[in-house]
Amino acid sequence: MRIPFFSLFITSPFDGIQEHAEKVKECAWTFQQAIECHVSDKCQTFEDLRQQVIQLESEADAIKRRIRGHIPKGTLMPVDKFQIFRYLREQDGVLDAVEEAMNWMSYRSDPGIPPDLEKEFFLLVDATIEPIEELARMVAEARKYFKSFSEKQRIVVKSIIRNIRQKEHEADKAEEIIKKKIFNMPADPVTVFHVVRLAEIIGSIADHAENAGDMMRAMVAK
Repeated sequence: MRIPFFSLFITSPFDGIQEHAEKVKECAWTFQQAIECHVSDKCQTFEDLRQQVIQLESEADAIKRRIRGHIPKGTLMPVDKFQIFRYLREQDGVLDAVEEAMNWMSYRSDPGIPPDLEKEFFLLVDATIEPIEELARMVAEARKYFKSFSEKQRIVVKSIIRNIRQKEHEADKAEEIIKKKIFNMPADPVTVFHVVRLAEIIGSIADHAENAGDMMRAMVAK
Protein backbone atom coordinates (compact mmCIF):
# COMPACT_ATOMS: atom_id res chain seq x y z
CA MET A 1 0.00 0.00 0.00
CA ARG A 2 1.36 3.42 -0.96
CA ILE A 3 1.76 5.89 1.85
CA PRO A 4 -0.23 9.13 1.38
CA PHE A 5 2.31 11.69 0.28
CA PHE A 6 1.25 14.52 2.58
CA SER A 7 1.43 12.34 5.69
CA LEU A 8 5.20 12.16 5.38
CA PHE A 9 5.74 15.85 6.09
CA ILE A 10 4.87 18.36 8.75
CA THR A 11 4.72 20.72 5.78
CA SER A 12 4.38 19.18 2.33
CA PRO A 13 6.97 20.38 -0.22
CA PHE A 14 4.05 20.73 -2.63
CA ASP A 15 2.61 23.48 -0.45
CA GLY A 16 5.70 25.54 -1.21
CA ILE A 17 5.75 24.48 -4.87
CA GLN A 18 2.18 25.71 -5.20
CA GLU A 19 3.14 29.02 -3.59
CA HIS A 20 6.10 29.27 -5.94
CA ALA A 21 3.86 28.50 -8.95
CA GLU A 22 1.53 31.32 -7.97
CA LYS A 23 4.49 33.72 -7.92
CA VAL A 24 5.44 32.49 -11.38
CA LYS A 25 1.89 33.15 -12.62
CA GLU A 26 1.87 36.62 -11.06
CA CYS A 27 5.19 37.34 -12.73
CA ALA A 28 3.78 36.21 -16.07
CA TRP A 29 0.90 38.67 -15.83
CA THR A 30 3.33 41.50 -15.09
CA PHE A 31 5.48 40.39 -18.02
CA GLN A 32 2.46 40.48 -20.33
CA GLN A 33 1.78 44.08 -19.33
CA ALA A 34 5.43 44.96 -19.88
CA ILE A 35 5.43 43.47 -23.39
CA GLU A 36 2.35 45.51 -24.30
CA CYS A 37 4.11 48.56 -22.89
CA HIS A 38 7.31 47.85 -24.83
CA VAL A 39 5.55 47.16 -28.13
CA SER A 40 3.42 50.30 -27.95
CA ASP A 41 6.53 52.49 -27.54
CA LYS A 42 4.28 54.95 -25.67
CA CYS A 43 4.14 53.38 -22.25
CA GLN A 44 5.94 55.14 -19.42
CA THR A 45 5.71 52.36 -16.83
CA PHE A 46 8.01 49.71 -18.33
CA GLU A 47 10.75 50.23 -15.73
CA ASP A 48 8.22 49.98 -12.90
CA LEU A 49 6.99 46.69 -14.35
CA ARG A 50 10.56 45.43 -14.70
CA GLN A 51 11.21 46.19 -11.05
CA GLN A 52 8.02 44.33 -10.11
CA VAL A 53 9.32 41.25 -11.95
CA ILE A 54 12.65 41.52 -10.14
CA GLN A 55 10.83 41.73 -6.81
CA LEU A 56 8.59 38.75 -7.62
CA GLU A 57 11.62 36.73 -8.71
CA SER A 58 13.31 37.54 -5.40
CA GLU A 59 10.23 36.44 -3.44
CA ALA A 60 10.06 33.22 -5.45
CA ASP A 61 13.74 32.55 -4.73
CA ALA A 62 13.01 32.77 -1.01
CA ILE A 63 10.22 30.19 -1.41
CA LYS A 64 12.55 27.94 -3.42
CA ARG A 65 15.22 28.07 -0.70
CA ARG A 66 12.59 27.27 1.93
CA ILE A 67 11.41 24.22 0.00
CA ARG A 68 14.94 22.92 -0.44
CA GLY A 69 15.73 23.46 3.22
CA HIS A 70 12.65 21.69 4.62
CA ILE A 71 12.72 18.27 2.99
CA PRO A 72 13.90 15.96 5.79
CA LYS A 73 16.90 13.80 5.04
CA GLY A 74 16.25 10.08 5.00
CA THR A 75 12.48 10.47 4.82
CA LEU A 76 10.76 7.72 2.84
CA MET A 77 8.80 9.29 -0.02
CA PRO A 78 6.91 7.92 -3.02
CA VAL A 79 8.50 10.77 -5.01
CA ASP A 80 12.28 11.09 -5.03
CA LYS A 81 13.35 14.44 -3.57
CA PHE A 82 15.66 15.00 -6.54
CA GLN A 83 12.61 14.82 -8.82
CA ILE A 84 11.12 17.61 -6.73
CA PHE A 85 14.33 19.61 -7.05
CA ARG A 86 14.45 19.08 -10.83
CA TYR A 87 10.83 20.15 -11.15
CA LEU A 88 11.45 23.25 -9.05
CA ARG A 89 14.49 24.13 -11.15
CA GLU A 90 12.40 24.20 -14.33
CA GLN A 91 9.54 26.13 -12.72
CA ASP A 92 12.10 28.61 -11.43
CA GLY A 93 13.63 28.71 -14.91
CA VAL A 94 10.40 30.33 -16.11
CA LEU A 95 11.03 33.25 -13.76
CA ASP A 96 14.67 33.54 -14.77
CA ALA A 97 13.72 33.68 -18.45
CA VAL A 98 11.04 36.31 -17.80
CA GLU A 99 13.56 38.46 -15.95
CA GLU A 100 16.09 37.97 -18.76
CA ALA A 101 13.51 39.07 -21.34
CA MET A 102 12.70 42.18 -19.30
CA ASN A 103 16.37 43.06 -18.95
CA TRP A 104 17.00 42.48 -22.65
CA MET A 105 14.18 44.87 -23.59
CA SER A 106 15.57 47.49 -21.21
CA TYR A 107 19.00 47.54 -22.92
CA ARG A 108 17.78 49.51 -25.91
CA SER A 109 17.33 53.22 -25.36
CA ASP A 110 14.70 53.20 -28.12
CA PRO A 111 11.98 50.74 -27.10
CA GLY A 112 9.45 49.21 -29.41
CA ILE A 113 9.00 46.43 -31.93
CA PRO A 114 8.73 46.93 -35.71
CA PRO A 115 5.01 47.49 -36.39
CA ASP A 116 4.89 44.60 -38.86
CA LEU A 117 5.88 42.22 -36.06
CA GLU A 118 3.56 43.44 -33.31
CA LYS A 119 0.85 40.85 -34.04
CA GLU A 120 3.40 38.01 -34.07
CA PHE A 121 4.91 39.13 -30.77
CA PHE A 122 1.51 39.23 -29.11
CA LEU A 123 0.82 35.71 -30.41
CA LEU A 124 4.17 34.54 -29.05
CA VAL A 125 3.50 36.07 -25.63
CA ASP A 126 -0.02 34.65 -25.48
CA ALA A 127 1.32 31.18 -26.31
CA THR A 128 3.88 31.63 -23.54
CA ILE A 129 1.59 33.00 -20.83
CA GLU A 130 -0.98 30.21 -21.09
CA PRO A 131 1.37 27.34 -20.15
CA ILE A 132 2.67 29.39 -17.22
CA GLU A 133 -0.86 29.79 -15.94
CA GLU A 134 -1.37 26.05 -16.40
CA LEU A 135 1.62 25.31 -14.15
CA ALA A 136 -0.23 26.55 -11.07
CA ARG A 137 -3.29 24.47 -11.97
CA MET A 138 -1.12 21.44 -12.65
CA VAL A 139 0.53 21.68 -9.23
CA ALA A 140 -2.85 22.09 -7.52
CA GLU A 141 -4.18 18.96 -9.24
CA ALA A 142 -0.97 17.05 -8.52
CA ARG A 143 -1.34 17.84 -4.82
CA LYS A 144 -4.75 16.17 -4.93
CA TYR A 145 -3.24 13.17 -6.68
CA PHE A 146 -0.53 12.71 -4.06
CA LYS A 147 -3.20 12.68 -1.38
CA SER A 148 -5.30 9.96 -2.97
CA PHE A 149 -3.25 8.33 -5.76
CA SER A 150 -6.53 8.25 -7.68
CA GLU A 151 -6.16 7.16 -11.29
CA LYS A 152 -8.87 9.65 -12.24
CA GLN A 153 -6.84 12.46 -10.67
CA ARG A 154 -3.67 11.30 -12.41
CA ILE A 155 -5.48 11.57 -15.75
CA VAL A 156 -6.43 15.17 -14.90
CA VAL A 157 -2.77 16.03 -14.25
CA LYS A 158 -1.61 14.36 -17.47
CA SER A 159 -4.24 16.27 -19.45
CA ILE A 160 -2.87 19.58 -18.18
CA ILE A 161 0.65 18.46 -19.08
CA ARG A 162 -0.46 17.70 -22.65
CA ASN A 163 -2.01 21.17 -22.87
CA ILE A 164 1.24 22.78 -21.70
CA ARG A 165 3.12 20.83 -24.36
CA GLN A 166 0.69 21.99 -27.07
CA LYS A 167 1.04 25.62 -26.02
CA GLU A 168 4.82 25.32 -26.10
CA HIS A 169 4.53 24.01 -29.67
CA GLU A 170 2.46 27.07 -30.58
CA ALA A 171 5.11 29.32 -29.01
CA ASP A 172 7.79 27.60 -31.13
CA LYS A 173 5.81 28.30 -34.30
CA ALA A 174 5.28 31.95 -33.35
CA GLU A 175 8.99 32.36 -32.62
CA GLU A 176 9.89 30.86 -35.99
CA ILE A 177 7.53 33.22 -37.82
CA ILE A 178 9.11 36.25 -36.11
CA LYS A 179 12.60 35.17 -37.10
CA LYS A 180 11.65 34.57 -40.72
CA LYS A 181 9.90 37.93 -41.01
CA ILE A 182 12.61 40.04 -39.37
CA PHE A 183 15.29 38.62 -41.66
CA ASN A 184 13.23 39.69 -44.67
CA MET A 185 12.42 43.20 -43.46
CA PRO A 186 14.31 46.43 -44.18
CA ALA A 187 15.59 46.72 -40.59
CA ASP A 188 18.99 47.74 -39.28
CA PRO A 189 21.28 44.98 -37.93
CA VAL A 190 20.87 46.04 -34.28
CA THR A 191 17.08 45.81 -34.54
CA VAL A 192 17.32 42.41 -36.24
CA PHE A 193 19.59 41.06 -33.51
CA HIS A 194 17.49 42.55 -30.73
CA VAL A 195 14.24 41.13 -32.11
CA VAL A 196 15.66 37.66 -32.80
CA ARG A 197 17.20 37.38 -29.36
CA LEU A 198 14.05 38.68 -27.66
CA ALA A 199 11.94 36.10 -29.50
CA GLU A 200 14.34 33.35 -28.41
CA ILE A 201 14.25 34.40 -24.76
CA ILE A 202 10.45 34.59 -24.72
CA GLY A 203 10.31 31.21 -26.41
CA SER A 204 12.56 29.76 -23.71
CA ILE A 205 9.93 30.72 -21.09
CA ALA A 206 7.53 28.24 -22.69
CA ASP A 207 10.37 25.69 -22.94
CA HIS A 208 10.87 25.78 -19.17
CA ALA A 209 7.13 25.44 -18.61
CA GLU A 210 7.07 22.36 -20.84
CA ASN A 211 10.11 20.92 -19.04
CA ALA A 212 8.32 21.43 -15.71
CA GLY A 213 5.37 19.54 -17.14
CA ASP A 214 7.66 16.69 -18.15
CA MET A 215 9.12 16.57 -14.64
CA MET A 216 5.62 16.41 -13.19
CA ARG A 217 4.69 13.63 -15.59
CA ALA A 218 7.65 11.64 -14.26
CA MET A 219 6.48 12.20 -10.68
CA VAL A 220 2.93 11.00 -11.31
CA ALA A 221 4.02 8.05 -13.47
CA LYS A 222 3.29 4.61 -12.04
